[in-house]
Amino acid sequence: LPQNAMKHLACLLLFTTATLGAQAQSSCSSDGQRTPVAVVERFTSADCENCWSDAAARPAPPRTLVLDWIVPSPRGDEAPLSAAATRDANDRLAALHRAAPTASYSNQTPVAKRPYRMRVAHGLPFNGYIGASMELPQSEVRPVPLPVTGWLVLVETIAAGTEGTPVERNLVRNSLTRTWDGRHQLSKDEQKRLWESRPMGLGATARPERLRVVGWVEDAHGRIITAAQSHCAELP
Repeated sequence: LPQNAMKHLACLLLFTTATLGAQAQSSCSSDGQRTPVAVVERFTSADCENCWSDAAARPAPPRTLVLDWIVPSPRGDEAPLSAAATRDANDRLAALHRAAPTASYSNQTPVAKRPYRMRVAHGLPFNGYIGASMELPQSEVRPVPLPVTGWLVLVETIAAGTEGTPVERNLVRNSLTRTWDGRHQLSKDEQKRLWESRPMGLGATARPERLRVVGWVEDAHGRIITAAQSHCAELP
């Protein structure tokens, strides 16, 4: 099978296995959730344990999607937050044209006032992975302005007052990006929706019951044209 076909098959198997194993437990997607009005990204050096426990940290404003990236340190495993650090944090900083902070750095980007519709979803953890997807429906009336880049991020939600943090944090465990550049003719499926699904590794220290996915789409100028976050709703 081609690489893309194998990738989608692997993700489908993760979704299917999770569904068969716990079909009556929950449905995890952004369905019914309001679009965030802003995305705030907090980057913390794995060296700066005090940044994580800073009593001056403030809770997120309503409808603001806040992510916490732990940036790897040159000290490697000796850094106090190294267990939560991910190289994806460096990739995201590069996309923002920012250098790695020595302590912490925060970036806020507004979401377009007239956002496009976006859907994110995930299955249940299985064998160290979770199947996740993002989807942006295409419309003839208001087509998505290509090129765009979609970010799908697996986060672990840590409640305020636990694990040394005074505020709730969405700790980034994994991320993926997909660019639809418009240089090639869209397939029939892509003419209806821009879609990506993949299995995402959980990381060695993540607690699976606290995981969910968030996503956003940026235009060619780095502006966020839509965003979404999953919520696990109990099924009857």
